[in-house]
Amino acid sequence: MVDTSRVSAPGTSGASELFQLLRDGAPRTRAALAQATGLARSTVAARVDELMRLGLVAPVADAASTGGRPPSQFALNPSARVVLAADLGASHATLAITDLTGAVLLERSEPIDIAEGPEAVLGWLVETGVAMLRELGRDRTELVAIGIGIPGPVEHSTGRPVNPPIMPGWNRFDVPGWVQQHLEVPVLVDNDVNIMALGERQAAWPNTDHLMFVKVATGIGAGIISGGLLQRGAQGIAGDIGHVRVSRGAGVPCSCGNQDCLEALASGPAIARALRERGLDAAGGRDVVALVQRGDLDAIQAVRQAGRDIGEVLTASVSLINPSVIAIGGSMARAGEHLIAGVREAVYTRSMPLATEHLQIVQSAAAENAAVLGASMLAIQHVLSPEGVDQLAAR
Repeated sequence: MVDTSRVSAPGTSGASELFQLLRDGAPRTRAALAQATGLARSTVAARVDELMRLGLVAPVADAASTGGRPPSQFALNPSARVVLAADLGASHATLAITDLTGAVLLERSEPIDIAEGPEAVLGWLVETGVAMLRELGRDRTELVAIGIGIPGPVEHSTGRPVNPPIMPGWNRFDVPGWVQQHLEVPVLVDNDVNIMALGERQAAWPNTDHLMFVKVATGIGAGIISGGLLQRGAQGIAGDIGHVRVSRGAGVPCSCGNQDCLEALASGPAIARALRERGLDAAGGRDVVALVQRGDLDAIQAVRQAGRDIGEVLTASVSLINPSVIAIGGSMARAGEHLIAGVREAVYTRSMPLATEHLQIVQSAAAENAAVLGASMLAIQHVLSPEGVDQLAAR
């Protein structure tokens, strides 16, 4: 498993370090690269030639001439390689093949049952991914990395799920190792809400360095980007806000063994349970959203209260992390402004004015595409890192 949080490392080649200036896609001349790095032009030329051999950079339109022959420019070649992105849910999976900017070239979604176990699900992933490469006319050698999001806690250093509650048979399973037996490329694994945060940032907030993505569905969790980097914490469970106690609780048991957790009061199943107690037909979160969309006042009030409960927990997060954007996603976000209004009510009322002066609390722009886009970015961040470029050169 590769640590994508590092930007550089000892032992990387000169070409891979030079590439970090070119990965933003902006065209540059050899002279501009030499000026930016302080390297001799002959050294820059040799390293540019190496990157061109790998296909990672390509010539673009010549720069304006100041006399004589116009200087050649070079930039990232996004179509040089592809990555496979996988969003594995409890009952569905989405696969996408993207270029090196995250642009989707081909996407496929199918129902799966994560409880069938890792070998069955990952076998489908490999088989479908290879078929998609063939459909695009891309050779397997053009695949350079795989990003996978799963609906459970992940030990990021190894890519192994850790006691995932809805994934029987997956605990400590070597996901990267198994996949690499069939596709010999780096495999990056993270939990679904972390990759959703990456996807949301890529889709709507590329210049925002402090962002929280809050997923409200069967469970509740948050992905945290601070200082431009995804924050996972010591054991990889940073953002596990679903098991923070909220004041409205009255001894409501939670699946974690505690009482009055946010998830036990404000998740889709929790709201549905509260509505059933009022005599409404609501088996789960999907029914709650349908009732809200039909204008049912009990459902609207329940969803708004859930938003307040989520906002109560996020108030502490705002003081600790000071994000500039909180994006609300997950299946319950389809309830629209009613959920977000409750979140805003609590956060804006209880937080310090300085923390909320420029804070935006919004519905996810990436929506259902957040996870697969984030899985792509997880893979791309590794491929374009100095270590990733060196691995590509070695292969």
